[in-house]
Amino acid sequence: MKNLLLTLLFAILIGFTACTDPNAQVEKDIKMYTNTWDGIINKRQIELINADNFSPEIIMHSSPENIVGLENFKAYYQNFLTGFSNIEFTIVDVFGQGDKIVKHWNFKGTHSGDFFGIPPTGKSVNIDGTTLVKMKDGKIAEEQDFMDNMAFMQQLGLVSDPGNVAVVDGMYQSFAKGDVPAVVAAMDANIVWNEAEGNTYADGNPYKGPDAVVKGVFGRIGEEWDGFKLVDIHLHEMSNNQLLATLRYQGTYKKTGKKIDAQVAHLWTLNNGKAVAFQQYVDTKQLAEAAK
Repeated sequence: MKNLLLTLLFAILIGFTACTDPNAQVEKDIKMYTNTWDGIINKRQIELINADNFSPEIIMHSSPENIVGLENFKAYYQNFLTGFSNIEFTIVDVFGQGDKIVKHWNFKGTHSGDFFGIPPTGKSVNIDGTTLVKMKDGKIAEEQDFMDNMAFMQQLGLVSDPGNVAVVDGMYQSFAKGDVPAVVAAMDANIVWNEAEGNTYADGNPYKGPDAVVKGVFGRIGEEWDGFKLVDIHLHEMSNNQLLATLRYQGTYKKTGKKIDAQVAHLWTLNNGKAVAFQQYVDTKQLAEAAK
């Protein structure tokens, strides 16, 4: 009988310890948290944002104002499910202490639908972030996300990469020095290059790839012009990773000895630090007159 009582007391003690073990509760919270968000994002189960998993007074700390309450919280994340297809949401790492959880996550998707009022761009995003979480009674009570919003907007094509100006400026500087290999190095392997309609060099439009540009445009400029140069170059940043350059062409056409001082605009499109497209606009009448 004594042994039976000791066994029962020992079992009760073990059970009580397990229930009060803070590490066990943290592990339980983390498991619940990761499973819940896997279902919401990857499985598109927005209905998991409910009173069983989240505190009714759930707070999403954000700017300019916090998002409070289950319905507002659900509406906020519905934008991600509406705005993106091919979603892959990965919790890279997660750990906790007490009622706090920290997660490092990665979000991938294709912007194929309305996203907070932004029409679909068709762009793919791949962004990392961190979320600070507070749990209460086994439910998610507070969250605060930290991510590079500028990088996110750039990937959507809504904000241009600030490095685009340096890339194009470097191309113009290299061209001025006669360093064609450096100009080519800044071009994407599949660049699509178009000369202005009416320009004799437009006969090869569209030039595809750096070799075609060098042979069909740069090579002909060297053969046909003396002192050809680009002056008064001004670069203007645009959205969607495009950049407008306004400038002038100066030079002497070899066969006729006639000079030009022509107004020009170049529209560049860049991606990941490389020029992927080029469109020229120029006073083609002046170029044609110089060749007569």
